[in-house]
Amino acid sequence: MSVSFFRGMGAVAPILLIAQAAHADLSAQDVWSDWKDYMSSTGYEVTASETESSGKLTVSDITMSMDIEGDAFSMTMGTLEFIENGDGTVNMVMPAEYPMAFDFNAEGDAISGSLIYTHDGSPMVVSGDTSEMEYSYSAATAGLTLKDLEIEGEAVPTDVAALTVNMTDLASNTLMKIGDVRSYTQSMTVATMAYDFMFNEPEGSDNAAFNGTLQGLDFSGDMTVPKVEDPSDVAAMLKAGMAYVGKFTFESGNTNIKGADGSDTFEVQTSSKGGEFNIGLSPEGLTYDVTQVDTTLNMMGSDIPFPISLSMKEMGTNFAMPLTKSDEEQDFALGVSLREFAVPDMLWGLIDPNEELPRDPANLVVDLSGKGKLFFDLVDEEQMAAVENGDEAPGEVNSLSINQILLSVAGAELTGDGAFTFDNTDLESFDGMPAPEGEANLKLVGANALIDKLIGMGLVSEDDAMGARMMMGMFTVSAGDDTVTSKIEVNDEGHVLANGQRLK
Repeated sequence: MSVSFFRGMGAVAPILLIAQAAHADLSAQDVWSDWKDYMSSTGYEVTASETESSGKLTVSDITMSMDIEGDAFSMTMGTLEFIENGDGTVNMVMPAEYPMAFDFNAEGDAISGSLIYTHDGSPMVVSGDTSEMEYSYSAATAGLTLKDLEIEGEAVPTDVAALTVNMTDLASNTLMKIGDVRSYTQSMTVATMAYDFMFNEPEGSDNAAFNGTLQGLDFSGDMTVPKVEDPSDVAAMLKAGMAYVGKFTFESGNTNIKGADGSDTFEVQTSSKGGEFNIGLSPEGLTYDVTQVDTTLNMMGSDIPFPISLSMKEMGTNFAMPLTKSDEEQDFALGVSLREFAVPDMLWGLIDPNEELPRDPANLVVDLSGKGKLFFDLVDEEQMAAVENGDEAPGEVNSLSINQILLSVAGAELTGDGAFTFDNTDLESFDGMPAPEGEANLKLVGANALIDKLIGMGLVSEDDAMGARMMMGMFTVSAGDDTVTSKIEVNDEGHVLANGQRLK
């Protein structure tokens, strides 16, 4: 995982700083100074030219830069005006077209260009006092456009690469609390967002186009930024208490993807009736949870013999993982869910023309969690390199909980749960794997009926079916009409048992 992900979160903040409410007088210089202090606290060096006159501060040639271990990033922005309103509030004014030039050099790759932010000219209003500032901003229309892109010093024409994002009815709020530990609470809504990206290989036939819309966007988030000697040291920031929690939802959306790889072409269209994305970053680690509902997927291409249409009632994934080393056990989690996954009758007809198999939507759910220890800082590039080179052990797993296993398809259903602990001092009992102890419980319904139908369709031979049934007989016990269960245990003596019968 790139450390740039975490550094980038600080770069996004100044674009979205927004709020309301007045309690005490603020000066134009107060607001600009706090803006500089905030960016400095996240690791950027900020320079600018300032001109002040009669309650108006004009700031030009604004540059934010960061140089870490040979990787360099800088952004140069256009002129900002901070205008005192006479009621204790300050307007932060951007021109209707506001340029932000960027220059990025990492691992020998150089990329530069400009992002042009356009809006209806509405000011950002800042209120409060020097210990707590609230920013508010709204715009009927706003957009971002990529211009003047260069890669390795070579200009990239707009017919080779282009990016635009357009928004309507944007409104956002940020409450910034200033102290030894800086924190902010943020919210934003957007009625619609349309995005369009394209790339054409300059001297080849490869190309890709990606566009779509989202409706009813809603975002809320909280961040805590501690003061440390080196703000670019993400591990030190996390250990000092840096934390971020964000939630993003949308009411509906659609995406269109079209591309070519040589002579091969493809097209993909997706749509959904809403979704939610949650992310968290703290000393405890990184969490990620994304879900979409009522999703459809349509695909066609030169390597696909006919168009494919799929649908899912719910599609989601989640994970949680520690980021910094610890002597104490740390939480981790991993989950995947595909609920009511349906394929069209055309696909079913290829394998089951006589409709012998139930065509109910399939389900797949895997929900795992556990505890372990990380032996290195995942956000430290030197420590990461040592692990990748095999010089250091990455960590250990101490326990694993199988919260849910669900697989249902063609009339059969497998469910299960369980829990295991691991003895990391015993690497002999299980051939180099930490010795487990615990149990898993499984239940399988409808397997024999499915096997019979597959035999009748000619998809499974009698011999293969006999082998499968013998395996089920070894590891399961009958629990009713075409239902079997299995209890797999590993005890503290290293014995493996299935339903009480010792296997190892």
